[in-house]
Amino acid sequence: MAANTPLLKVQNVGIQFGGLKAVSDVNIEIEKGKLVGLIGPNGAGKTTFFNLLTGVYAPTEGSIFLNGEKLNGLPPYKITRKGISRTFQNIRLFSELSVLDNVKIAYHSLAKHSIFSSIFRFPSHFSGEKEMEEKAIEFLKIFHLDSYKNEKAKNLPYGQQRRLEIARALAAHPKLLLLDEPAAGMNPQETKDLMNLIAFIRERFDLTVLLIEHDMQLVMGVCEHIYVLDHGQLIAQGTPVEIKNNPKVIEAYLGEEVS
Repeated sequence: MAANTPLLKVQNVGIQFGGLKAVSDVNIEIEKGKLVGLIGPNGAGKTTFFNLLTGVYAPTEGSIFLNGEKLNGLPPYKITRKGISRTFQNIRLFSELSVLDNVKIAYHSLAKHSIFSSIFRFPSHFSGEKEMEEKAIEFLKIFHLDSYKNEKAKNLPYGQQRRLEIARALAAHPKLLLLDEPAAGMNPQETKDLMNLIAFIRERFDLTVLLIEHDMQLVMGVCEHIYVLDHGQLIAQGTPVEIKNNPKVIEAYLGEEVS
């Protein structure tokens, strides 16, 4: 990747469902290592945009580049391997599996041993599984979840489930981490802890982070740059101070809620 190439470049991207343009002509560039917010009212197209970045939807117009490599048309698992991982607005853990197994599943996308070796139980299968378990436990320790490793994911408190989902996303070793409303359903203390966690993982894992969030205290507190969507179109971008004082953003979304 050239020094001046953004990690993520979204060029004139849009998607149409029938006669409805859910996202239209969106242009975004994110440099490596940045922590960026994506905000806007409900129905603005934010989660649809994440689905475009991760291959859930294919754009009907425009192009998406990661490290200068075009992602259009790639299925989600290949985009994960290229370096984009995400969490979801509604927590999507494997609720009946253990905390440990939830993280190990992410490692399977990067497994070095083949399905063939697993079927026939070759030594490479066992060494690979052992390596994945050790790495998964290391991740759980970082997120202070190792004491829950044998607990079913559904039995964790809500805030811990959010941490587990982020840990699982990071286990895929992304270059770009997408967080879809990570503070949804959290109380003020959990939100404050999450702010610290997001800042920590960005530094600890040398990550680039793009997050969707309605909690403006979190967005203004951790993001260096913010993009604003409304009715599927980008209406503003800038620093938190610029966004907070932007008349278009105030009218479309913020109102007087951010002081």
